[in-house]
Amino acid sequence: MTLKGPVSDNVADAQGAEEIRRPDDAGQVLTFGEIDNLTAESGRPAETLMNLVALIAKRFNTDVCSAYLLEPDRANLVLAATLGLRPNCVGNLRMALNEGLAGLVAEQVRPVAVEQVKNHPRFKYFSEAGEEPYQSFLGVPLIDRGVLQGVLVVQTIEPRVFREDEIRMLVQAAAQVAPIVSEARTLDRFIAPAQERLWALARNLWWSWDHDSTGLLRELDPARWWQLNQNPISLLTEIPFSGIERRSREMVLHSRINYAYRRQREYLEADRTWGARHAGVLRPRPVAYFSAEFGLHESLPIYSGGLGVLAGDHIKSASDLGIPLVGLGLFYGQGYFRQRLDASGWQREEYFPTDINHLPMEAAIGRKGEGVMVQIETRSGSIQVKVWRVKVGRCDLFLLDSNVEGNAPEDRQLTSRLYGGDRRTRIRQELLLGVGGFRALRAMGITPSVLHLNEGHSAFAILEAIRGRMEDEGLDFTSAAARVSREVVFTTHTPVPAGHDRFPADLIEEHLGPLGESLTLSHQKLMECGRENPGDAGEEFCMTVLGLRFARRANAVSSLHGEVSRSMWKGLFRGKQEEEIPIGHITNGVHVPSWLAPQMFRLYDRHLGSGWQEHSSNHSFWDKIETIDDGELWETHLSLKSRLLEFVRLRVVEQAERRTEPRDVLQRLSRVLSPDALTIGFARRFATYKRANLILADIERLASMVNDPKRPVQFVFAGKAHPRDDPGKRVLQQIAELMRNANFGDKFVFVEDYDINVGRHFVQGVDVWLNNPRRPFEASGTSGQKVVLNGGLNLSVLDGWWAEAYDGLNGFAIGTGRTNSNPSVHDARDGEDLYRVLREEVIPLYYQRDRDGLPRGWVKRMKRAIRTLGWRFNADRMVMDYTLKCYVPAAGGTSSDMRMVP
Repeated sequence: MTLKGPVSDNVADAQGAEEIRRPDDAGQVLTFGEIDNLTAESGRPAETLMNLVALIAKRFNTDVCSAYLLEPDRANLVLAATLGLRPNCVGNLRMALNEGLAGLVAEQVRPVAVEQVKNHPRFKYFSEAGEEPYQSFLGVPLIDRGVLQGVLVVQTIEPRVFREDEIRMLVQAAAQVAPIVSEARTLDRFIAPAQERLWALARNLWWSWDHDSTGLLRELDPARWWQLNQNPISLLTEIPFSGIERRSREMVLHSRINYAYRRQREYLEADRTWGARHAGVLRPRPVAYFSAEFGLHESLPIYSGGLGVLAGDHIKSASDLGIPLVGLGLFYGQGYFRQRLDASGWQREEYFPTDINHLPMEAAIGRKGEGVMVQIETRSGSIQVKVWRVKVGRCDLFLLDSNVEGNAPEDRQLTSRLYGGDRRTRIRQELLLGVGGFRALRAMGITPSVLHLNEGHSAFAILEAIRGRMEDEGLDFTSAAARVSREVVFTTHTPVPAGHDRFPADLIEEHLGPLGESLTLSHQKLMECGRENPGDAGEEFCMTVLGLRFARRANAVSSLHGEVSRSMWKGLFRGKQEEEIPIGHITNGVHVPSWLAPQMFRLYDRHLGSGWQEHSSNHSFWDKIETIDDGELWETHLSLKSRLLEFVRLRVVEQAERRTEPRDVLQRLSRVLSPDALTIGFARRFATYKRANLILADIERLASMVNDPKRPVQFVFAGKAHPRDDPGKRVLQQIAELMRNANFGDKFVFVEDYDINVGRHFVQGVDVWLNNPRRPFEASGTSGQKVVLNGGLNLSVLDGWWAEAYDGLNGFAIGTGRTNSNPSVHDARDGEDLYRVLREEVIPLYYQRDRDGLPRGWVKRMKRAIRTLGWRFNADRMVMDYTLKCYVPAAGGTSSDMRMVP
């Protein structure tokens, strides 16, 4: 067995060291007969493990042999068996993965050999174990079926230099013992069964879109659940075993825990899925889905906004459908910034480190049983990257992390912040994502049949894939590129030129030079791969151009965006008419279970039938919406609206307390917003083209509207501006300042630190979702789709998805879709249309009530929106489209494809 270099303080083989006493047969450290006999003698994994460590200590001639098992949180080790340490420590001695030498073995998933433990910086003395006499240490990871289970350790009283063959032999012994360790962890109950099953739920993000599981975890401690940002791992880490058992008894949770655990197992093990029927060709060689960010849940802060949330919804739906897909991204140790507004309403950014031990991540394991580390060469040195694994239902997400020992300080910080730093930082991050991500797949033995690049950030993966083909198949660059291109799907997301990364020649040479040499490309030829005009020596390297040039299948994310993209990139396809340019579109959708409120979920269960979510992309299932009683739908919406208003009040009071606002201000903020007023929501990135301040075009008319005693209107806002976008910050400040204006203070509220949690409350509770970007700069937009599912109505410019969704009766439109080359004229016209639609359509319809107090016309439009849009704009339909139109053809899995002879 080949090891990737143990962490060792050994400088030379010890002279005259004791030889390991090998068993007689097959060169095994432990014979199968010995293991079988020990297992049969006890019948219990824990007792078998005690016997095995005693045998290993004898075989290796060491004074101590101990087995440490990973606890369900996968952040701590517990001593499970020992010969040499104090027996009463078994089950009681615990250590975190970031402390002690055994923790180092688990953290790095490779052997650690130390001659004098007290000289090692990670040495930690556990006095209760009686470790003081022991000088040397050798620990190896216990891995069963590719999953880290614990650590096997031997120690000696005399200092001892462990030779390479001794280390290999202990690794071999660990491989033999690991299955028993795995069984001990699951069958012999070193911990309480309820605790174990809760940890199994928490370690897979499936819980985050299963309402029953989310409710169960919240019941353990509702107050702390919210304080910990709905992070079940943080919550379970805080609660002792006895506390779990006590709470389970008090709330009668045991049956719910067992039920949730069983449903999770059934979900993970199901084999009769849509993907099994339609995408079987992907099972041996899955789709590799690359994205710079993944918005899966607020407790895993590695996203900033729409692109990440779309990627998160994509991988969740792939899991639900059973599509063989793995995600590739970066682990941002500080995530995106936390937003705070100062007394003037100006955005301030704060960054906080994320505790890895409180995240559902574990070290990814390679083909040889070691923790996956990959290396990327640049002209200025090599960068090492560690790989983490996150379980997202049936799919795996692999996150690359440059914060590892051996990297230069600047490289350790590369993955600390999302979208931080200058262009040099950005190209290095994208090098890690593309080249490092593809190499990580190879290290784990994953050979993808499709590379799906979600925006240009990961386009360097194409070049690494070509290099691999050249090496594996003995091809030249052109031949290898042709084969790789057939397998590449490229999705472009932005019609804004600034959204496409471009790098100068010197940065490309510094970071892609070594790869270019492996590809047999000169610097000029390498630059041409990313230039729209290859002969223009002054043109910078564009990541989107690289993706479009080498992708056989490319798409925009809405019908209108497809038109814009074909026009935007026509220079890359010279000689083709605009309509012939090979950029199609697959309109974005949202993951229904993640964004649908539990109250609406129960309503759909009653009227659409149990299991309706498995058919959410089938339009006929949504026809039953019309059978729902108007009063039942309206009351469900009002309960969600009330929940939103309560959430907003709590948040704005917290914001004011942080700014030490006076007591009278806190009291006023605790009563803002009325449940009877038409509530309009706006939450998104505060880029200037999204025009968050369009509603402020006529302050007097706006004041009259919000203060109408008979038909009042109120607004809730949230969103972040990029840290370097001062114009966007000024727009945000305009909105925030209205909270201090006497005419608007109770009707205009800005909620800080927009994230998935804030977004979830907004889309589930507003009456109307306002979206007014400058057409055609909204590629798709998905927040309004989430509102539809929860009974809200869209009031939007005809841009992105709304341009193909609006039918005149399922929401409201701002303008007719016409634009003007003069931005000021364009904005003024849209602003006037916005006020007109509010005054003439939205407000009258909302306040038109029958004798029962029901807005029948409004509810009719709610039903039509759900019926006509719910099936079209959900992520299941989107992922099915990608699978049938892109993935399966790219993998060569189509049964027929007739081409016309020209």
